[in-house]
Amino acid sequence: MDCIFCKIVNGIIKSDIVYEDDKVVAFKDINPVAPVHVLIVPKKHIESAMDLNGEDFNIIGHIFSVAKKLSKDLGIDKDGFRIVNNCGRAGGQTVMHIHFHLLGGRDMQWPPG
Repeated sequence: MDCIFCKIVNGIIKSDIVYEDDKVVAFKDINPVAPVHVLIVPKKHIESAMDLNGEDFNIIGHIFSVAKKLSKDLGIDKDGFRIVNNCGRAGGQTVMHIHFHLLGGRDMQWPPG
């Protein structure tokens, strides 16, 4: 598979991993748009939110649980943070492996762009 996130999950490409368990890997974004910018990626390859099926919905809940833990670990829980999932090309998804951006450490603007 030629998926960059699968390569990170499998240790083929090194990344600055901040969290890992049996379901997900979280690592620092190489092009951060905030002082804290972490990607949370399921180990199972799922292309986008449109490809989720019944057995995948538990992983989404787990991702939000990990985001909550990381927000505390990274010190952004008190002031607030943003969790973003881009879906499809027009939605801004550039890597076709579902992932969630955990952003914090600055005031977020709306609309996001």
